[in-house]
Amino acid sequence: MLRVVSLGNDTLNEDDFVYITTTQLPSRDITNQQVTYMGLDFNVPGTAKYPGSNGWNVTFRNDKGGLIRKKLEDWQINQVFDDSTSTGDLSLRGPDALIQLNLVDDKLNVLNTYKLFGAYILKLGTVDYNVAGTGTPLTFQAQLAYQYWRHV
Repeated sequence: MLRVVSLGNDTLNEDDFVYITTTQLPSRDITNQQVTYMGLDFNVPGTAKYPGSNGWNVTFRNDKGGLIRKKLEDWQINQVFDDSTSTGDLSLRGPDALIQLNLVDDKLNVLNTYKLFGAYILKLGTVDYNVAGTGTPLTFQAQLAYQYWRHV
Protein backbone atom coordinates (compact mmCIF):
# COMPACT_ATOMS: atom_id res chain seq x y z
CA MET A 1 0.00 0.00 0.00
CA LEU A 2 1.21 3.52 -0.79
CA ARG A 3 0.52 6.46 1.50
CA VAL A 4 0.11 9.71 -0.42
CA VAL A 5 2.29 12.47 1.06
CA SER A 6 1.84 15.14 -1.63
CA LEU A 7 -0.21 15.77 -4.76
CA GLY A 8 1.03 18.60 -6.97
CA ASN A 9 1.14 21.72 -4.82
CA ASP A 10 -0.86 20.12 -2.01
CA THR A 11 0.99 18.49 0.89
CA LEU A 12 -1.05 16.09 2.99
CA ASN A 13 -0.57 15.69 6.73
CA GLU A 14 -0.58 12.52 8.80
CA ASP A 15 -4.24 12.96 9.73
CA ASP A 16 -5.40 12.85 6.08
CA PHE A 17 -4.88 9.06 5.72
CA VAL A 18 -4.75 9.04 1.91
CA TYR A 19 -3.74 5.69 0.40
CA ILE A 20 -3.27 4.13 -3.00
CA THR A 21 -3.69 0.39 -3.28
CA THR A 22 -1.95 -1.07 -6.29
CA THR A 23 -0.30 -4.30 -7.28
CA GLN A 24 2.35 -2.58 -9.37
CA LEU A 25 4.97 -0.01 -8.54
CA PRO A 26 6.17 2.26 -11.35
CA SER A 27 8.73 0.59 -13.61
CA ARG A 28 12.01 1.72 -15.13
CA ASP A 29 13.96 0.27 -18.05
CA ILE A 30 17.40 0.94 -19.47
CA THR A 31 17.57 0.79 -23.24
CA ASN A 32 20.24 -1.44 -24.72
CA GLN A 33 22.57 -0.03 -27.37
CA GLN A 34 24.37 -2.57 -29.47
CA VAL A 35 27.80 -1.45 -30.66
CA THR A 36 29.82 -3.37 -33.20
CA TYR A 37 33.58 -3.40 -32.80
CA MET A 38 35.89 -5.56 -34.92
CA GLY A 39 32.94 -7.69 -36.01
CA LEU A 40 31.73 -8.35 -32.46
CA ASP A 41 28.49 -6.99 -30.99
CA PHE A 42 28.81 -5.39 -27.56
CA ASN A 43 25.90 -4.33 -25.39
CA VAL A 44 26.12 -0.89 -23.81
CA PRO A 45 23.54 0.68 -21.47
CA GLY A 46 21.60 3.59 -22.96
CA THR A 47 18.97 5.96 -21.64
CA ALA A 48 16.20 5.29 -19.12
CA LYS A 49 12.59 4.70 -20.11
CA TYR A 50 9.57 4.69 -17.79
CA PRO A 51 6.99 2.23 -19.17
CA GLY A 52 3.50 3.17 -18.07
CA SER A 53 4.45 6.74 -17.16
CA ASN A 54 1.91 7.95 -19.71
CA GLY A 55 -0.92 6.37 -17.68
CA TRP A 56 -0.36 4.54 -14.37
CA ASN A 57 -3.66 3.05 -13.16
CA VAL A 58 -4.10 3.20 -9.39
CA THR A 59 -6.90 2.71 -6.88
CA PHE A 60 -7.44 5.32 -4.16
CA ARG A 61 -9.12 4.53 -0.88
CA ASN A 62 -11.76 7.20 -0.41
CA ASP A 63 -11.89 8.68 3.06
CA LYS A 64 -15.19 9.21 4.87
CA GLY A 65 -15.37 12.92 4.07
CA GLY A 66 -14.24 12.56 0.46
CA LEU A 67 -11.13 14.69 1.09
CA ILE A 68 -8.89 12.88 -1.38
CA ARG A 69 -11.52 12.92 -4.12
CA LYS A 70 -11.97 16.70 -3.68
CA LYS A 71 -8.19 17.29 -3.74
CA LEU A 72 -7.87 15.29 -6.96
CA GLU A 73 -10.81 17.11 -8.55
CA ASP A 74 -9.34 20.50 -7.59
CA TRP A 75 -5.92 19.51 -8.88
CA GLN A 76 -7.32 18.24 -12.18
CA ILE A 77 -9.53 21.32 -12.75
CA ASN A 78 -7.36 24.11 -11.30
CA GLN A 79 -3.87 22.93 -12.22
CA VAL A 80 -4.31 20.70 -15.28
CA PHE A 81 -7.26 21.88 -17.39
CA ASP A 82 -10.50 23.76 -16.69
CA ASP A 83 -13.04 23.11 -19.46
CA SER A 84 -15.37 25.89 -18.26
CA THR A 85 -12.73 28.51 -19.16
CA SER A 86 -10.65 26.47 -21.63
CA THR A 87 -7.56 27.25 -19.59
CA GLY A 88 -4.94 25.15 -17.92
CA ASP A 89 -1.30 24.50 -17.55
CA LEU A 90 -0.60 22.65 -20.77
CA SER A 91 3.16 22.99 -20.47
CA LEU A 92 5.64 20.21 -19.94
CA ARG A 93 5.42 19.36 -16.26
CA GLY A 94 8.60 20.06 -14.33
CA PRO A 95 10.05 18.76 -11.07
CA ASP A 96 7.72 21.00 -9.04
CA ALA A 97 4.71 18.92 -10.21
CA LEU A 98 5.38 16.14 -7.75
CA ILE A 99 3.53 13.21 -6.25
CA GLN A 100 5.26 11.71 -3.23
CA LEU A 101 4.25 8.21 -2.14
CA ASN A 102 5.46 6.21 0.85
CA LEU A 103 5.38 2.44 0.48
CA VAL A 104 4.17 1.19 3.87
CA ASP A 105 3.83 -2.21 5.48
CA ASP A 106 0.82 -3.51 7.45
CA LYS A 107 1.96 -1.54 10.53
CA LEU A 108 2.35 1.67 8.45
CA ASN A 109 6.15 1.62 8.68
CA VAL A 110 7.69 3.38 5.67
CA LEU A 111 9.61 0.89 3.53
CA ASN A 112 10.48 3.20 0.64
CA THR A 113 9.58 6.66 -0.66
CA TYR A 114 8.79 7.28 -4.33
CA LYS A 115 8.65 10.69 -5.96
CA LEU A 116 6.91 10.99 -9.33
CA PHE A 117 8.24 14.09 -11.09
CA GLY A 118 6.32 16.05 -13.71
CA ALA A 119 3.13 14.39 -12.50
CA TYR A 120 -0.51 15.17 -13.16
CA ILE A 121 -3.84 13.37 -13.05
CA LEU A 122 -5.18 12.02 -16.34
CA LYS A 123 -8.36 10.23 -15.31
CA LEU A 124 -10.54 10.36 -12.24
CA GLY A 125 -12.96 7.45 -11.96
CA THR A 126 -16.36 7.27 -10.34
CA VAL A 127 -17.00 6.59 -6.67
CA ASP A 128 -19.74 4.00 -6.27
CA TYR A 129 -21.64 4.45 -3.03
CA ASN A 130 -23.22 1.50 -1.26
CA VAL A 131 -26.10 2.83 0.85
CA ALA A 132 -26.38 -0.50 2.66
CA GLY A 133 -22.64 -0.59 3.27
CA THR A 134 -20.73 -2.55 5.85
CA GLY A 135 -18.20 0.14 6.66
CA THR A 136 -15.69 -1.05 4.07
CA PRO A 137 -13.67 1.88 2.69
CA LEU A 138 -14.88 2.93 -0.75
CA THR A 139 -12.39 3.07 -3.56
CA PHE A 140 -12.14 4.78 -6.92
CA GLN A 141 -9.84 4.44 -9.88
CA ALA A 142 -7.52 7.14 -11.16
CA GLN A 143 -4.81 7.36 -13.77
CA LEU A 144 -1.64 9.34 -13.15
CA ALA A 145 0.99 10.45 -15.65
CA TYR A 146 4.56 11.48 -14.86
CA GLN A 147 7.90 12.09 -16.55
CA TYR A 148 10.16 10.00 -14.29
CA TRP A 149 10.42 8.73 -10.71
CA ARG A 150 13.06 8.40 -8.02
CA HIS A 151 13.10 6.62 -4.69
CA VAL A 152 14.61 8.25 -1.63
